[in-house]
Amino acid sequence: MFERPQSGERAILVHASTDGAPDETEREEFAELASSAGAIVVEEIVSARRRPDPRYFIGAGKVADLRGAIAEHNAELVISSAELSPSQERNLERELKCRVLDRAGLILDIFAQRARSFEGKLQVELAQLRHLSTRLVRGWTHLERQKGGIGLRGPGETQLETDRRLLGNRIRQLKSRLEQVDTRRSMNRRNRERAEIPTVALVGYTNAGKSTLFNALTDAGVYVKDQLFATLDPTVRRLDLPDGAAVVLADTVGFVRDLPHELIAAFRSTLQEAREADLILHLIDASDPNRWQRVRQVNSVLKQLDADRVPQIRVYNKIDKLDRAPRVANNRDGEGRAVWLSAATGEGVPMLLEAIGHRLRRKTLHGMIHLDPSQGRQRAKLFELGAVLAEEPADDGGWKIELKMAERDLHRFIKRENLSADLLEPLDEPSGSEAARAS
Repeated sequence: MFERPQSGERAILVHASTDGAPDETEREEFAELASSAGAIVVEEIVSARRRPDPRYFIGAGKVADLRGAIAEHNAELVISSAELSPSQERNLERELKCRVLDRAGLILDIFAQRARSFEGKLQVELAQLRHLSTRLVRGWTHLERQKGGIGLRGPGETQLETDRRLLGNRIRQLKSRLEQVDTRRSMNRRNRERAEIPTVALVGYTNAGKSTLFNALTDAGVYVKDQLFATLDPTVRRLDLPDGAAVVLADTVGFVRDLPHELIAAFRSTLQEAREADLILHLIDASDPNRWQRVRQVNSVLKQLDADRVPQIRVYNKIDKLDRAPRVANNRDGEGRAVWLSAATGEGVPMLLEAIGHRLRRKTLHGMIHLDPSQGRQRAKLFELGAVLAEEPADDGGWKIELKMAERDLHRFIKRENLSADLLEPLDEPSGSEAARAS
């Protein structure tokens, strides 16, 4: 039986794929992930197959190549870019006599190193335990034996069953603690809503420069380093706009291709800031030749979080590497939809602040809504908000109410009260002087 070593940083990377050889960009990103985890890459092996081998994922010939490379470089770790099943991971470890890790396990290890806050550590541990729970069938024979021997015969529970039970108990404890943290975070969001302070969430592919831009906007002093997932814990700071308005800027964890499902589930409460935001700044590395692929991957994660309908400003960072001038591109309404800047030099940052202010400027809606007799609480809330212009009884015993209120406030009210999104029937647009006062 092979006992897994508990340490080791000399690693061999296996770029494994079933849809052709991985391109250079994917290989570079995988190597950068390994370096970010602290691995010393001594060799890289490429394996392209039409279908995965059920025993090893890679073929028997590549396993022999790996065995020779491990002996030559005295390697202690093999990292596969492809997701391995528990049995494939076990079989490779038996054959190679060293630890084997796949891409999901590598990312989880990086997150474990980066987490600093109490919440971040809980989320990472939960993700790791969920990942580990699928690998308790690893096949170590001693885990499948019942307790025996003099003084040890008892209920007949195997070590594997004991580990599963303890793991399940710990996962339940972590979920309970994270629910408490999420409750506090939700209370903070509600307090900001009551104070009518908009939230702007900063999202983007990892290493696009989010922390650098966050520091440039807020002087937060967030840790910055040219590596994947340099910062993990979310940060929230006040940001004053040029027109005097204040917003809350929330930095979120960076995204990456094929982010493990366990991490998306564990960090859902943190990423909730993006879903509940009034505006998303989608940061893009303008110097990255594969930036459009990165944009699609970020938008895919946002869709999983139900944050794909939140208004976005695309922020193209690192223009200093392209020798381009900062500029703003507007949409049909004259609002900034894209900004080119350099967070490192500060070029274009004032343009971004102007674009944020313009997108968040209060747009007034004027229309009629119909509330049925059971919605008296919602009616009272509208009067409390000072949004009611006129009211008349409806035939069903409810109310027809003429409203005038900020678009953002109306959307929040509809969402909070679980009302239909097309509740408001628009009336005539406000006059120019009224619109100017509203804005």
